[in-house]
Amino acid sequence: MHLFPSVVQAKVSLDRVSQFLQQTELVDEFTPSNAHGWHSIVREDILGIRATTFSWSEQDDESLTPLATRAFRLRIDDELNFELGHVNLVVGPTGSGKTALLLALLGEMHATPNGPESYIGLPRSRGIAYVPQESWILSDTIKANILFGSAYDETRYRQVVQHCGLEHDLSLFDHGDETEVGERGLTLSGGQKARVSLARAVYSAAETLLLDDVFAALDVHTARWIVEKCLKGELVRGRTVILVTHNIAVVEGVASYVVALATNGRIANQGKWTRVLEEDAALSTELDVEREEFTADVGDISKLSDMEAQKSASNGQGKLVAPEEISQGHVSWSTVKAYLSDIGGSHPLVFWGSITASLLLSQAFNVSQSYWVGYWAQQYQDHDRLSVSVSYYLAVYLGLICSDFAFRWSSFVMYLSGVMRASQKIHQALIGSILHATLRWLDTTPTSRIIVRCTQDIQTIDSPLSGMLYNLYETTASLVISLVAIISAAPIFSVMGLVLIALGGWWGQMYLKAQLPIQREKSNTRAPILGHLSATLSGLVTIRAYGAQERFIHESYLKLNNYTRATRTFYNLNRWISLRLEMASAVFAASLAVYLVYGPGGNAAITGFALGQAVGFSEMILWWVRMFNMVEVQTNSLERVEQYLHIEHEASPTPAGTPPAYWPASGNLRVENLSARYSADGPRVLHEVSFEVKSGEHVGIVGRTGSGKSSLALSLLRLIITEGQVYYDGIQTDSINLDALRSKVTIIPQAPELLSGTLRENLDPFSEFEVLANDKHAMLNDALRASGLFSLQSEEEQSRITLDSQISSGGGNLSVGQRQIIALARAIARQSKLLILDEATSAIDYETDTVIQRSLREAVSKDTTVLTIAHRLQTIMDADKILVLDSGRVAEFGPPAQLLKNKDSLFTKLVTESGDRDVLRAIVEKSTNT
Repeated sequence: MHLFPSVVQAKVSLDRVSQFLQQTELVDEFTPSNAHGWHSIVREDILGIRATTFSWSEQDDESLTPLATRAFRLRIDDELNFELGHVNLVVGPTGSGKTALLLALLGEMHATPNGPESYIGLPRSRGIAYVPQESWILSDTIKANILFGSAYDETRYRQVVQHCGLEHDLSLFDHGDETEVGERGLTLSGGQKARVSLARAVYSAAETLLLDDVFAALDVHTARWIVEKCLKGELVRGRTVILVTHNIAVVEGVASYVVALATNGRIANQGKWTRVLEEDAALSTELDVEREEFTADVGDISKLSDMEAQKSASNGQGKLVAPEEISQGHVSWSTVKAYLSDIGGSHPLVFWGSITASLLLSQAFNVSQSYWVGYWAQQYQDHDRLSVSVSYYLAVYLGLICSDFAFRWSSFVMYLSGVMRASQKIHQALIGSILHATLRWLDTTPTSRIIVRCTQDIQTIDSPLSGMLYNLYETTASLVISLVAIISAAPIFSVMGLVLIALGGWWGQMYLKAQLPIQREKSNTRAPILGHLSATLSGLVTIRAYGAQERFIHESYLKLNNYTRATRTFYNLNRWISLRLEMASAVFAASLAVYLVYGPGGNAAITGFALGQAVGFSEMILWWVRMFNMVEVQTNSLERVEQYLHIEHEASPTPAGTPPAYWPASGNLRVENLSARYSADGPRVLHEVSFEVKSGEHVGIVGRTGSGKSSLALSLLRLIITEGQVYYDGIQTDSINLDALRSKVTIIPQAPELLSGTLRENLDPFSEFEVLANDKHAMLNDALRASGLFSLQSEEEQSRITLDSQISSGGGNLSVGQRQIIALARAIARQSKLLILDEATSAIDYETDTVIQRSLREAVSKDTTVLTIAHRLQTIMDADKILVLDSGRVAEFGPPAQLLKNKDSLFTKLVTESGDRDVLRAIVEKSTNT
């Protein structure tokens, strides 16, 4: 019967796996039309699509449309053919389906043919390389990320590194291209990740390169370098490139074919560059605005990324991810003592004393039952059968059973309540410790390790460990009572019992010496499996595009083999000690039986009682040895959890750090001599930065790539190590609790996070506006309108995003631009006094960005201070003040009109170099007059 629960669990797991395998499939062919049943036509001789509609889901139920996860449709009504051997450009407003077009070519969308001549053409046999909009970086070295399984060719590799603008970055790392980048490339900036991802595609032998907005995270000069050295270079010449970008001017001299998409997922125009510009006035106007911005001399890119590489170097000195700590020897007594204390609660001695007394009394009544039955049977031999009172002996026997049950039950209930209390306390302590960890610790610790601690180790503490500990305690009490009973009935048994104890202890020590390291290895080999699976899932499109499935499957097998090797050894060691303990128990019981039968005569009842106790005693000794060993093995999970309770933590909240209830009443911000670094032993990324912003002012923060703009934003939130003073509404921020500070500041990062749920839940995840606004829906819709979302979709659009629209985890069913817009709407709805935008509109087209910036000024309150970090000068030219950073220092600070008066200022040089100086100066003049 003890196998039945395992069988049920196995059946449930098998059903879940079977259901997953039946519902999940690679979208690699047409979905047959219900009306005509046309078959798929996949061609490799051309690159394009004809008469096909693409969707993210096969769900046709119209009732689900308002809540559909991915209701967008990409419709190719006629024929779309890209030019082979040339650079093809895909443009369009945010959310028009540019990324979807690339994924449709890769077979990542459901395709429904619109006619008998429908086809999808992609020359896979000649190799495909794909660079996603959100760079996918493996937790490996920079070199391994670029090679991506390809053979190493030093000449080609050096060319790729130079053409992708990575040469100078690598020179600033202590370990060069052997530097580990960490999970999801955490040690690299957005621009560096984009260039590493691009280098991977260029280094590959693929003839077709699909590049999704690789310039979004790059400044003008770096983007120009990539175009001149990479896209026009010999490594890309002759290869087919499909490039999605908002920065059309940057590829004006290299792109030969243009595909323009409309907001409804249809092709607005396509053809040669010159013809499309002649026919599309909006595109031509946008090009005129941008054109001069990219005509500046490329110069030396090594001057553009010093701070960027220094920041990364400070984050990753060779080995970024710290090896997982593996303890040696026995689990420390302090760890076990802490767990026992947690179970015992506020009075552990009283708690454990009560359980001990209950278990001893329970076992005493249990042993008395056997003795009483023998004594009862002896009465029939010593007295007349009719004179024996059955009711009396039966009543006593029932009393012993009830007493045994009562004390056993009371001990179990007390222990269960203590275990639940301890499990809850340990879990809360673990989660609290991780949530209060420093940004540096989170960067150097893979997520998979954290997941294993919070799942596998917590599960072990909750179930196997607690159950085995109770069994060990109960067996100990039983051994004590049985030993007393045996010695009283047959003292000679004690000698053999001591021999058995010594033998079991010897085997137990051998078992522990072998099993503890195996258990630790077993625990540590699980995290790499989860980490590899997570990385594979996040980069599945890239892996399939490169055709690298077999390599990743092989790597998965290697990690699974490491885990199963340790697991198999773990269970084999259990069989090893079980076999020896059971053999010793059988020999001991047989020897005692022979002695009692053929030895000196005695009372039959006493002899039977002694034999029963002796046999049980031998089994209990061996069971106790096994339980003791298993408990110590399982306490490895306690040890691993305890390690995460003593990690690097941010400052804990204190009563003195609670700000006044009215704070902040304004958005005044004063920064004095602020310096910052990413680690205690790392170099400074900010050097004595000082500036002051009045409440309600909009400040644009500009500078070359890696000048310290994002580091400044992190410093204001105290996410990295800082020195100096920051005053927010007159209060020094390092005197305020971190939760209070961060709850009063809103920041929109370049890659915002979205939760799985409705759009309403993403805009108001903590239901803060239920009380603040009488009409919550109107407030949230106003925020969406101000963010520019509604301007990107029509009222009749089937895939229109509303407050009830479902958002998948991480916003996977939205474009990057749409995610940024929703994050902006969430920030507007919060109405914080300090709003920080860190490249918040980098993935949004210029026209929409202009609308958003105009709406943003109208939507936020007059006393909200806005700090905008942007590569696009157009985004910040109408700001009240401009903060120019250079190598982590304040180079200039003041109104844009004032800075432009100085011909030698860095800001003036940035405007002049951009080329569209007249447009930018006109924006400043208009803003000044207004």
